[in-house]
Amino acid sequence: MRIAFIGDIVGRPGRKAVHSWLEENRKRIDLCIANGENAAGGFGLTEKITKNLLSYGVDVITGGNHTFDKKEIYQFIDKYPILRPANYPEGIPGKGFTLLEVCGKKVLIVNLMGRVFMECLDNPFRKFDQIYEENPADIVIVDFHAEASSEKQAFGLYVDGRATVVCGTHTHVQTADLRKLPKGTLYITDVGMCGAVDTVIGMGKEEGVDRFLRQLPVRFKVPEKPSLIQFCGVIFEVDDSNKVVNYERIYEVYERREDGSYIRREGAL
Repeated sequence: MRIAFIGDIVGRPGRKAVHSWLEENRKRIDLCIANGENAAGGFGLTEKITKNLLSYGVDVITGGNHTFDKKEIYQFIDKYPILRPANYPEGIPGKGFTLLEVCGKKVLIVNLMGRVFMECLDNPFRKFDQIYEENPADIVIVDFHAEASSEKQAFGLYVDGRATVVCGTHTHVQTADLRKLPKGTLYITDVGMCGAVDTVIGMGKEEGVDRFLRQLPVRFKVPEKPSLIQFCGVIFEVDDSNKVVNYERIYEVYERREDGSYIRREGAL
């Protein structure tokens, strides 16, 4: 079974990057998971954008600290395959995990959020234990949405041998540490983002720089028509014994053409 995990989708540039990449690659993937909490202008999700991502070939949309930024999500979160962090308190709309059957295998997808330098939710380590024990599956994939690399690494080692794959999200910067942990779990600290190149984590560079230069509140905006956009993701293959046998980190750049479409750029930036 071949599975793709796509990093944080930031605004329209991120959606265009995902669309471009999936047009070329969706046929060779059995399951596609994407973090979509920034897909609507960098903050949250709308129903229209949810439908668009699903039409591109995304099967499950995971979230994080921006999941509920658009209040309309309360009206549709349960209608679509959307996950929000499972360690939110009881009674919060939506769900934090899903159990699917893909290629004859039970696949458990879990969305959790870290607590270091972020909103303090329930303990994600203990929440994983609970979900894992109550939902037997052949393959377990975790989107661990967290700020601190130390917390992500600690979580990866904690679930090593139980989770099949742990994909870190949230920082929007792809890390170079995709590897198998000692007991076989595939791990990466951060998958990265899909969005505009030459920005501050997908937002306009002027606002991003100004925030640090002047120390004043700034309203971030996603660039409307960037000349370059990037796609970040991970592809991995799971064999009949439920072990990860092949894996690859993806970073691709697309150039804007005169008609507004994007084409994959060959060579380095």
